[in-house]
Amino acid sequence: MFLLFYFLVWFDIKGSTETNSKGVTCVVASAAERDRGGSGGFAEALERGTPIVSENWIVDSIQKNEAQPLDAYDIVTDVVPEGKGLPLDKLHPSEEAIETLAAELKLAGKRSVHKDSKLDKDGGCIFEKDGIIYNCAFSVCDLGSEMNHFCILQLIMVPKKHLHLYYKKGPIGHDQMAEERVEDFGSRVNDAVQEFVLLFEEVTGNEFEPWEREKKFEKKSMKMYPLDMDVGFDVRHGGAGLRQLGSAAAHCKLDPAVAFLVKQLCSQEIYRYALTEMAQDLPDLPIGMLTDVHLRRGEEVLLQWIRDAEPAPESPPAADAFWIEISNKWFTLFPTTRPYTMRGFEQIADNVASGFETIRDINVASHLIGDISGSTLDDPLSECYKKLGCSINCVPEDSEDYKMILKYLEKTYEPVRVDDVVYGVSVDRIYAVESSAFPSYNEMKKLPNKVLLWCGTRSSNLLRHLYKGFMPAVCHLPVPGYMFGKAIVCSDAAAEAARYGYTAVDRPEGYLVLAVASLGEEVKEITGTPGEEDVKSLEEKKTGVKGVGRKTTDESEHFTWRDDVKVPCGKLVPSGNKDGPLEYNEFAVYDPKQVNHSYRTRRTVY
Repeated sequence: MFLLFYFLVWFDIKGSTETNSKGVTCVVASAAERDRGGSGGFAEALERGTPIVSENWIVDSIQKNEAQPLDAYDIVTDVVPEGKGLPLDKLHPSEEAIETLAAELKLAGKRSVHKDSKLDKDGGCIFEKDGIIYNCAFSVCDLGSEMNHFCILQLIMVPKKHLHLYYKKGPIGHDQMAEERVEDFGSRVNDAVQEFVLLFEEVTGNEFEPWEREKKFEKKSMKMYPLDMDVGFDVRHGGAGLRQLGSAAAHCKLDPAVAFLVKQLCSQEIYRYALTEMAQDLPDLPIGMLTDVHLRRGEEVLLQWIRDAEPAPESPPAADAFWIEISNKWFTLFPTTRPYTMRGFEQIADNVASGFETIRDINVASHLIGDISGSTLDDPLSECYKKLGCSINCVPEDSEDYKMILKYLEKTYEPVRVDDVVYGVSVDRIYAVESSAFPSYNEMKKLPNKVLLWCGTRSSNLLRHLYKGFMPAVCHLPVPGYMFGKAIVCSDAAAEAARYGYTAVDRPEGYLVLAVASLGEEVKEITGTPGEEDVKSLEEKKTGVKGVGRKTTDESEHFTWRDDVKVPCGKLVPSGNKDGPLEYNEFAVYDPKQVNHSYRTRRTVY
């Protein structure tokens, strides 16, 4: 048996800073931040027209004892003007990130009127009849013909019973090439519905009502596939915007430290960044508001893809055709501005499996947060906290728990090198978390062979973890991260967990999770990459697993915490398994019902 509960550790690094010197207002950002798309302050500055300058502006202004001209230090005018009018996939990734981070989400969900129709300003709402919502979004990717298109089809009712049909179709990320029209049908409801149905069949090659009621597609074709939008709001629209966060926190009745955490998890920012890094932050498509049916279909395609990849042809042109076909299927279901032909299990793990899990978790966040983009007077942060169904408290810095966690982090973390810069880590806050969804610590402390282990998670996945607990990996792949199959994986090295919570040197805010794990009476040690049959056996028996890394923690420094919990807190040393696939030790659990939140830690990389 393998049981977990959690600490929460928060970390961050210096990012862009807004300054006001002698009447000069600007945002100061590093070159690295500009190249990676910028922070929240960066995106907001672009939106409101605030100058963004390099760090040299501060240095020179101090040395010369006066504010220097901003134009000479500007680091974005070479990006924004040139980007206007170009398709997103033709921009440098940093330029695309800058443009999309500041962009308004045009379609937020099943009952949302597309912003480009302008009918939302007239009080328009999506037309519904006989239980059917007349709003569809579609996409298709065909790498062979270089097609990567989307389509929006809506019936919109405005006051005085004027029914309009809105239609937009074109290349993803290139509005200038899109076909777009708004047609006023007045009170001719039947004509409008008939035109909608005809367009749906033209776009997809299938009938509308069987899809809308039963999600059935009968015909196989290369035509567009519907993104099955859910009711509600994509968190990039429904979450709190940058300008609301301060006000939301000011009206929050929670403890300030807890409000800080909830404020982050309810903001648009972390979800925008996650989708931006995956090039799936499409303003026209609500990737964060998909139905469970659509997500299940994505999981089924992924699992089938893995089965098909085992005997996949190795030589062209058969291999090329195989990988192009499955890439087309994936990017049609989960569209991106930058589709490409994926090859091999590592790309499936890094881009498909991990990306799917992130999109799944962002969808949970969208449903839980709802729409808090309006007034903050009614304390939306406290309401979201109540929905989580858990208790979160800040651990005092003078407590023994805090000191133990800090020591454990410092001992088992290794600096990260990016180019010529080495980044360390520090702890900002530690939270104790108790969730009503999982067994209590009192139940768990009776179990044998308990170990305190690290887990890492992106900030965009954290709200779902708090709400529903950690979920096993979506699949088995013969690469680190997925090599133990459908398991929840932890490590005795903070350095390993930090890889999953760490995103970029200019945006390294993230969380580490500490888990008390009961490994059971017997633990299976694995030094290599387990095969598919071995993993199936581990999943069925729910065996506790230790994957031996090339580095391990020095056992002479391990100690016992309260309730006989072993803390493998020792400096990282060679393990003797120098040819193993894992750099650090990993431990796997196969039953999510054995997971209970208790502590999380916020860290800062510097």
